[in-house]
Amino acid sequence: MVKNTSTGTVTDLDGNYTLEVPDVDAVLVFSFLGYRTTEVPVQGRSRIDVVLEEDIQELQEVVVVGYGVQKKSVVTGAIAKVKAEELENMPLTRIEQSLQGRTSGVLVTNTSGQPGAGAVVRIRGTTTINNSDPLYVVDGVPIGGGIDYLAQGDIESIEVLKDAASAAVYGARAANGVILVTTKKGKQGQARLNYNTYYGVQNPWRKLSLLNAREYAILMNESFAAAGDDIPFPDPDALGEGTDWQDEVFHYNAPISNHELSLTAGNEQSSYFASFSYLDQEGIVSQSDSRYQRLTARINSTHKVGSRFNFGQTLSYTRTRGVSVAENTEFGSPLSRAINIDPITPVYETDPDELADPRYANNWDALVRDDQGRIFAISKYVTSEIVNPVAALLVQQGYGWSDKIVGNVFAEYELLDGLKLRSSVGADIAFWGGESFTPIHHLNASNFATQTSYNRGQNRGLYLILENTISYQKVFGAHDLAVVAGTSAERNRGQGQSGTLTDLPVDNIDDASLSLPAAPDNQFFWGYEYETRLASYFGRVNYNYAQKYLLSVVLRVDGSSKFGTNNKFGFFPSVSAGWVISEEPFWAASSPVKFLKLRGSWGVNGNNQIGDFLYASTVGGGRYYTFGVGDVLTDGVSPNAIANPDLRWEQTTQTNFGFDARLFRNWSLTFDYYRKETTDMLLGVEVPGYVGNVGPVGNIASMFNEGLGLEVGFDKQVGEWNLSLSANGSHVRNEVTFLTNEKTFLPGQRFGPQGLEITRTTVGYPIGHF
Repeated sequence: MVKNTSTGTVTDLDGNYTLEVPDVDAVLVFSFLGYRTTEVPVQGRSRIDVVLEEDIQELQEVVVVGYGVQKKSVVTGAIAKVKAEELENMPLTRIEQSLQGRTSGVLVTNTSGQPGAGAVVRIRGTTTINNSDPLYVVDGVPIGGGIDYLAQGDIESIEVLKDAASAAVYGARAANGVILVTTKKGKQGQARLNYNTYYGVQNPWRKLSLLNAREYAILMNESFAAAGDDIPFPDPDALGEGTDWQDEVFHYNAPISNHELSLTAGNEQSSYFASFSYLDQEGIVSQSDSRYQRLTARINSTHKVGSRFNFGQTLSYTRTRGVSVAENTEFGSPLSRAINIDPITPVYETDPDELADPRYANNWDALVRDDQGRIFAISKYVTSEIVNPVAALLVQQGYGWSDKIVGNVFAEYELLDGLKLRSSVGADIAFWGGESFTPIHHLNASNFATQTSYNRGQNRGLYLILENTISYQKVFGAHDLAVVAGTSAERNRGQGQSGTLTDLPVDNIDDASLSLPAAPDNQFFWGYEYETRLASYFGRVNYNYAQKYLLSVVLRVDGSSKFGTNNKFGFFPSVSAGWVISEEPFWAASSPVKFLKLRGSWGVNGNNQIGDFLYASTVGGGRYYTFGVGDVLTDGVSPNAIANPDLRWEQTTQTNFGFDARLFRNWSLTFDYYRKETTDMLLGVEVPGYVGNVGPVGNIASMFNEGLGLEVGFDKQVGEWNLSLSANGSHVRNEVTFLTNEKTFLPGQRFGPQGLEITRTTVGYPIGHF
């Protein structure tokens, strides 16, 4: 282009061009996708040769797409990426939080304020009545139970696969979207040691405005007087402020700290990344009863043997320990008790006259005391579930723990130029459990224990995945072809045991054990074991011509042990296409839109995140039958439900249309419209009462999601300073379209002692509407 004019031309494939300039002093502007724009004065010359410098950010940025990577400029699916540098200054306790507000269509909701508490992630809304959690894949290993085991400093990138086309390569588990996490690898060069830490304090952002003791007494007096009774508080002013129970249960300036130490080293043959991190977070409720600690160690390495063979591994170990308080209950949590108990009752009772009251004197040995022997007060104004919240926290004793090992070993051999064989073995090994102890106590007439109770449980899970792929990538002139095909075999086993003993001769959790003697009637034990398997075949073809016309086709077949004998296998196809319209000759180089890509996709994903053996008629215990003389109840077993050998996958079909644009080189714009239709949702089938059994689970419901997503970004490099701004917004609605002929609605959340229904799922309305 001639600068400040509309005169311009396009080079041929070899870079040759001709251009008539109106002035020998004109300035030529050379630009090409993936390269820095260069301005060159003509200065009377008739031949000007220019070598453009690559724009690394624009050209080299790639996204992980599952079993490979692609340049962002030729991706035809809806994929969002969070890079390592975007995580550096974020004080995260869980990696899922890094997605909060980062991209359209992704909603991250914290389930509670507990230290280390999990987060609910929804990609493009709720997709099913059942489990709508996305699939997490870390370094090629699908992970169960979330990604809370990951350390923030170990993350290289996070990709969110939103549409069916980008997620289809994961088939049966991709209906709710896929989140791919890639951890850091070693780099060539001198060894580098890095230490990163932060320390902070946490506080409740506000307290509820409640009555103090004087105000409470005045209100009670008014109530009694209106009922014609004697007022209980003749001098409210003498009561003063009373007890601020919120201050008593809150832990102000609760500390949180994180320490990360990493080592990166490598040469032409081998590279290593090793790290160690420790996170410690105390809760804002009760200093000693709310805490989360996580220790993580990792080592990743890659090795090259000759020019065609390489191998490597990723390996991490995580240890967590957590202590938590009750939450989200109407009267059973510290905060709900703190806002419902009267402000007149003190934390500790020291008045001899009060201690002589039957509520104390009749339960003297069971009264709750602190480590100094002080007796916690019992309210005489409120009763039932509402108790002294500080005393209740002391009664609660217990913790949870977990050990997790996640690793992947791979080997890759390049048979011919561009043709590679790759095999990998991944594992997710988890051990977790906890213990709790309830001492003899008396909090009030409705909340007490006359004997001790101790519970300990432990679980273990073993997930193994073996994958073999063959891939081929070749550029033929303007044609770029990338093909991958492979198989995957997965096995998931788990088992657990739990035991409870009551009436133990100890008064704290440190002295309690399942090895202590207990009467046979005070011993309760149970256990479980399961195993599921998944066999898969998949393939993908990516093709583009001159990085202008783009096409991707994915096929995947999954066979799961979770489904009936008549529907063990599911077929999940997808197709997507794109057009980089800004690469066409008619697109003016002077246009403010420097890059514009139109894209569309269609695909089918599945959801196998359901219970095990729902297709079969299993048996369960805890059923009592009357036998013999005297109608004695005898414990037995019976079928849990009727079998359904036709049980099959939940299936989600999604269509997506969108565009990606770059304006004035510094602005980026992404837009998507999508529609997701979920069919064959799993629900219990109602059967007549004379059948004498619970009905089977069947594929008997459907719904759809529809939405829009918009993302705007601005990047500007000024010297060593980088300015980056971004904003995004989305709109999504869902509607239940079918619930079987037998059901007009499904009950949802209930509230209060009467269990009043506050939400339900009805045909023609969103899931869980009020």
